[in-house]
Amino acid sequence: MPEFAVWAPKPETVRLDVEGTVSPMTRDDNGWWRATVDAAADARYGFLVDHDPTPLPDPRSARQPEGVHERSQLWEPAAPGDHGWAGRSVDGAVIYELHIGTFTPEGTFDAAVDKLDYLVDLGVDFVEVMPVNAFSGTHGWGYDGVLWYAVHEPYGGPDGLVRFIEACHRRGLGVLIDAVFNHLGPSGNYLPRFGPYLSSASNPWGEGINIADAESDEVRRYIIGCALRWMRDFGADGLRLDAVHALFDTTAIHILEELSAETDALAQELGRPLSLIAESDLNDPRMITARADHGLGMTAQWDDDIHHAIHTAVSGERQGYYADFGSLGTLATTLRRAFFHAATYSSFRKRRHGRPLDTATIPATRLLAYTCTHDQVGNRALGDRPSQNLTFGQLAVKAALVLTSPYTTMLFMGEEWGASTPFQFFSSHPEPELARATAEGRKKEFADHGWDADDIPDPQDPQTFERSKLNWSELDDGEHARLLQLYKDLIALRRNESDLSDPWLDDMSVDYDEAERWIAVRRGGLTVACNLGVRPVTVPFTGDVVLASEEPAVGAAGAELPAHSFAILRCG
Repeated sequence: MPEFAVWAPKPETVRLDVEGTVSPMTRDDNGWWRATVDAAADARYGFLVDHDPTPLPDPRSARQPEGVHERSQLWEPAAPGDHGWAGRSVDGAVIYELHIGTFTPEGTFDAAVDKLDYLVDLGVDFVEVMPVNAFSGTHGWGYDGVLWYAVHEPYGGPDGLVRFIEACHRRGLGVLIDAVFNHLGPSGNYLPRFGPYLSSASNPWGEGINIADAESDEVRRYIIGCALRWMRDFGADGLRLDAVHALFDTTAIHILEELSAETDALAQELGRPLSLIAESDLNDPRMITARADHGLGMTAQWDDDIHHAIHTAVSGERQGYYADFGSLGTLATTLRRAFFHAATYSSFRKRRHGRPLDTATIPATRLLAYTCTHDQVGNRALGDRPSQNLTFGQLAVKAALVLTSPYTTMLFMGEEWGASTPFQFFSSHPEPELARATAEGRKKEFADHGWDADDIPDPQDPQTFERSKLNWSELDDGEHARLLQLYKDLIALRRNESDLSDPWLDDMSVDYDEAERWIAVRRGGLTVACNLGVRPVTVPFTGDVVLASEEPAVGAAGAELPAHSFAILRCG
């Protein structure tokens, strides 16, 4: 007979409801309530808290077949299939970020499996899925999860996720899962009914999680247990940890350090590498410094400074947090040092920000470089992609700067063919008041920045979700096909050229001419020369052309690059 257990120090009584049959539960001194009852392997159940007759879902539920407001369902992970998967390191890899609901027309794990061979052909090493934890409604980005242990049912539930990960492993693809532990969504969050899951601290998305206040030890175990479960029970190869700067931890052992240690222990137990990639706004190298060297021990972290430096230099945009970026000098500094803001003044924050990276001890592969992400596309007012605003040549230059860099790289689904579909912010809150507040809040946010409120897509409109789905019929069309082939060639070059696998920033040199709008990155015997301007320029480098977005003219004086183009030269 299965044992049911829930940590609930807050209520006076907790009872177990299994398929309508109510049984008492016994509390121990630590606030855990337990009951062992006869139940089918797929029984649906919930907890009755104090005098409330409505069953609440299990905070550690694996499955919510009717959504986050209804009963949980028992689910046991099957023994993982033996496909000879030994895992792989994320260092220097090519990662592909995707959203299950919009990656395919069907929006399911099983439908995504049908596209995995395409990703292998592209040259991808890891798939990073945006959050698949259970959230209210049928579709959304997933960052409003409220049952972190459960897998969103419309995607295929826990069994669908297992099938997806096993299919990836059979093809040699690692899987990273985006996990959100810094806040809870506004709909279906019953955790405060059970215990002190929330803290007095707040962040941009609401109340913070209690990881340092009174009675936080069990909350920390709740978070760490969930993180390890994605890797142990589902076979994921690591996690992307959302906005870790919003984890307010004042304890001596930071929760990320604790999670790092336990992840390493699990990796040793499983006999394969496991990775933790942090999204951090701090520009603090301690995030990716080993625990033995007094760091937090994250495997890697997203580096938005690289994105901002490349995007602004190519596109010319300067609004908001792009204000300090845009020059080729800024781009050169960021490529060489990973962080542009490194104990330097940030005009956006109106204060000093960041800390210098020790390039002699921290390899570049611990930082992720990218031309766009779900945030950098979806958090724009219209959810427009760079491919909707830039030319083929500009997209090619951005791709070359990222994919020939010493950093671990990441693509966002569809960027490799210049997808014409937007990726907009969408939600499906079932509560009318919350739906209205979400739509109005989105419009107000961008109206305050000068946008016409009528132009802002309504997140609750089903068409906003439908518009955000990739159009796979574009792959073979004209410039889309041409860009896709260029991405394949760049990824193959990255994999096959030993000079591009050197992870040390001190071995890389960068030259540029601000007036002429060219920049050249030297990696061993290869020079990646880019023209970001609107006129042809001559760069002072010669050699054999290894790969180019246009036909350069190479002569004794150097290489002439057409407007908005790049050429990779093998120099003597």
